[in-house]
Amino acid sequence: MASSDSAPHPPTIEQHDVAFDAEPGVVLRGWLLRPAGAATPLPAITMAHGYAGTAHHGLFPFARAFAETGFVVLLHDHRNFGSSDAPDPGDIDPWRQIADWRSAISFLESRPEVDAALIGLWGTSYAGGHAIFLGATDRRLRAVVTQVPTISGYEQGLRRVEPGAVPGLETAFIEDDRRRFRGEPGHRIAVVGSDQERPAAYRSQDAIDFYLQELPEGVWRNEVTLRSGRAARMYEPGAWIARVSPTPLMLVVAMADTITLTDLALVAYERALQPKKLVTVQGGDFDPYLSQFSVASAAAVGWFHEYLVRSPGGQPCPISA
Repeated sequence: MASSDSAPHPPTIEQHDVAFDAEPGVVLRGWLLRPAGAATPLPAITMAHGYAGTAHHGLFPFARAFAETGFVVLLHDHRNFGSSDAPDPGDIDPWRQIADWRSAISFLESRPEVDAALIGLWGTSYAGGHAIFLGATDRRLRAVVTQVPTISGYEQGLRRVEPGAVPGLETAFIEDDRRRFRGEPGHRIAVVGSDQERPAAYRSQDAIDFYLQELPEGVWRNEVTLRSGRAARMYEPGAWIARVSPTPLMLVVAMADTITLTDLALVAYERALQPKKLVTVQGGDFDPYLSQFSVASAAAVGWFHEYLVRSPGGQPCPISA
């Protein structure tokens, strides 16, 4: 007779495929996770990836960590990536992604298992910038965590593009505009690559290893539109950080981040108003998903529990410093 220890254990979380309209004709797809068997409605967290990433690039462990500790979690792929519709595959427009994310919040509000008064948002890297902007402009959110966030596309561009290469890059942007105006396909570049003959958004080995990790077949291509780079260089979410208050804001900053840049995040944190919290981790931009996952995920779980869990009297936890 088999021992009770050998019997299958019931799952601790449920995971379901979901889809919702970002706008007429564009469907975003993702996954809804929730604690198995928990009484509802529950507080909820909406989350998405950064520049050219999909949910399969290290986000499911965060989503599971949140769901296992009592939250409904909506994890979606941005348009043009992963499982979502792709009217312009590989195109990254931060403002369109932000507008789409508002639809994700509305979708989450509509779910019967969700307490619509207790929704938080988690964003990372490029989407960490989105988290700052949404935290400042969407008061449906009761708490925000931004991990290794983009603060200033302009400042990042100054350090990532050699001054002598800037005129050629600007010329390429202009020619791409002209091609699109003529109805021709826009130029595309690699997301990552070490081949100096092929333009790429990232060339560091840690970026190459992260983006080219083993993924389910067909969910990702190593390609973005050239104009995505122009949009990134114009994107300044750090300008909004003081306006997130009174929504509670946590920044998770990697102390050797050469992509979203450690010093920019630390200076931005000083501009943020209370309630706020800074969590630092060792390593670079990709370490919160890897070697520092336990630190980054535990910090986010603690923040969301502080501000998204109702008090014993049934009232939402107060927003305070």
